[in-house]
Amino acid sequence: MAVQLDLSNMPQSAQLEVSIHLSAPLRVTAAEARRRVSRLVISEVGNLLYGGEPTLAIGERICWHVPVLLGYPDVGVVGQVGVLDVDVETGAVLVTPEQLTALFDYALYLAERTASPTA
Repeated sequence: MAVQLDLSNMPQSAQLEVSIHLSAPLRVTAAEARRRVSRLVISEVGNLLYGGEPTLAIGERICWHVPVLLGYPDVGVVGQVGVLDVDVETGAVLVTPEQLTALFDYALYLAERTASPTA
C-alpha cells in the first residue's frame, strides 16, 4: 500500500521531517474503494471505465485515491482518465458532476486516439 501526503501548504524552503502515527477507523478497504469507483464510473460515465489500484491519501481527510482507467477487453488498459477519492470512514465516492464530465471527455479523447479493438 502506498501513502500519499498532501504537503501543498509547506513553505518553499523548509526542513522536511516526516514521522507518521495515524489512528483512524478504516471502514473501507482498498478493494472496496476500487469496486465503488468501478460501479460509479460504469453506471455514470461508460462501461469501458473501471477503478485501478488505490493509494491512501492523507490530507484534510483520509481517502483512497482511485485511478479511473479506460480499457478494452481485447487490448487492455488504454490509459488513465482521472482519479476519484473514496472516504475511508464513510465509503462515499467524493465526486462532482464536473468531475464526471471531465472523466467522460478525457475517456472520449483517449478512445478516439486508440486503434479500435475490433479493427
